[in-house]
Amino acid sequence: MEDLEPKKNYISWPILALMDFVTVIGFDDLTYNFQNQGMGVITSWVIMLFLYVIPYSLMVGQLGSVFNHEGGGLTSWVRGTSGEFLGYFTAWTYWAASIPYVVDTANSIVVGLGWAYYGNARLQSHMSNGWFAFWTLITFIVFIFVQSRFKRSLEVLSTIGGIAMFGMTVLFVLMTFAGLANGGHIATQPMNFHTIVPKFDLHYLTTIGLLIYAVNGAELIAPFVTKMRHPKKEFPKAMIMLAVMTAFLTIFGSFSLGVFFDGYHLPNDLKMNGSYYAFQALGEQYHVGNLLMYIFAWTEVFYLAALLAVLLDAMTRMLISDTGAKYMPKVLSKKNSNGLPVNGYLLTCGLSAFIMLLGIFLPSMNDIFNWLLNLNGIISPGVTCWIFFAFIKIRQDSQKFPSEYVYIKNDKMALLVGWWCLIVTAVATIFGIGPQDVAFGGATWWYELVINFVAIIVLIGLGAVLPYVTRRENRSTTGSAFTRLQWTGILVALFLTIVGDLYLGGSNYQHNIFAIVGLSILGIILVIAFGFKEYNLKEI
Repeated sequence: MEDLEPKKNYISWPILALMDFVTVIGFDDLTYNFQNQGMGVITSWVIMLFLYVIPYSLMVGQLGSVFNHEGGGLTSWVRGTSGEFLGYFTAWTYWAASIPYVVDTANSIVVGLGWAYYGNARLQSHMSNGWFAFWTLITFIVFIFVQSRFKRSLEVLSTIGGIAMFGMTVLFVLMTFAGLANGGHIATQPMNFHTIVPKFDLHYLTTIGLLIYAVNGAELIAPFVTKMRHPKKEFPKAMIMLAVMTAFLTIFGSFSLGVFFDGYHLPNDLKMNGSYYAFQALGEQYHVGNLLMYIFAWTEVFYLAALLAVLLDAMTRMLISDTGAKYMPKVLSKKNSNGLPVNGYLLTCGLSAFIMLLGIFLPSMNDIFNWLLNLNGIISPGVTCWIFFAFIKIRQDSQKFPSEYVYIKNDKMALLVGWWCLIVTAVATIFGIGPQDVAFGGATWWYELVINFVAIIVLIGLGAVLPYVTRRENRSTTGSAFTRLQWTGILVALFLTIVGDLYLGGSNYQHNIFAIVGLSILGIILVIAFGFKEYNLKEI
């Protein structure tokens, strides 16, 4: 009988570890957190690895094993433990958290092209905030068009690009140590034990969210847990291998950055340009000029371009396919003749433009980049809380949720670890709302604090509006929440408002802030006016 059964293709634990590693950490994650904490980030990485990353990954393994028949997605975990509405809301928040990420990715493509073309950081001094936002928006439009025709090939290319990016990071570390062995000097002085101990203050607390943002993503490999031959033995091995590789990259990578940058006096634009500065400095040390920087720049652009195209498609399809039909408007599920969810794409572009609009008043292009990156450090950890919430739920009733792989057999101990990760992540999310890269209490600090709250309220709050739109669809005899004229009016009002605000933000008009506020208020009034009245109501 065994011979008649089809052979199952198992995945080995080293392959699973490598797959997870590519999604967890990258070279840019090192520079982002290096600017936040300096050389002290080395200690932070060690603490994170043992007290957060390993338990987080192993919890994901059990969740993937419990819900293996539902694809192992975060939404199915919450839906399976807490009902349909929380499942829908998890899907929405997971999708909403992707908006700042894809905007950040598009921004990084623009920055990368600037380095690939000019060979330096000239772009930030020659491009206004308005033009930076404009070219980011154009990047969105181009890649939505591209992914619809080359989606499968881009998935392969993004994987190749991710591996190539990892290779560049390892190369940077190895060449740095080789340079030190040949008489190179360390820019961070003094270099001693106190140098790598972070200063535990309010600023430190605001930066934990970006550390979590850098290492999350393990939930993406959850569906593969059940594809292992012996999950109980092999999955922990994969996570240990992941921890070792992550430790190597984060600890030695951060130290290598300290070789080229003075950890006590870092450039203000290190988050935006640090990766390019690092390879530029490495090239100078080996007397090859900008060669390594150009290789890295094109690798970065290649990887991010493919990643953006796949993300724009994957996140939109995930939203409309893995949420309850009871809460998700049918208009977002509508597809064109090529099977593309065009309305979902429009929503993605609209919210992305809104996020860019919030940052347009910041003093410089570098401030926009830093703020947007830090926004990821708020929203992304906030969504990660759902993972620990679902884990706590299955361990509170472990008999109801059996699994082939179990993380910590004792339920009380497992719950303790689950609550620990949930509390740490929630605290990091809350403190992450505080601005990080500007002077405390200044005008820019207060502005960033305000737009952090605005971004969170709009991105998460819109998830509560969509069920209202769905109810309007259900009340209509035509199945549409709004008439074609209403939809046209709403979309035109939104489009003109966004384009007008972006134009004003990039202009030298003396009262552009007041003009943008006035135009935004007018746009909101028009949207409400167009959509307020309901037509074609069913008779009760």
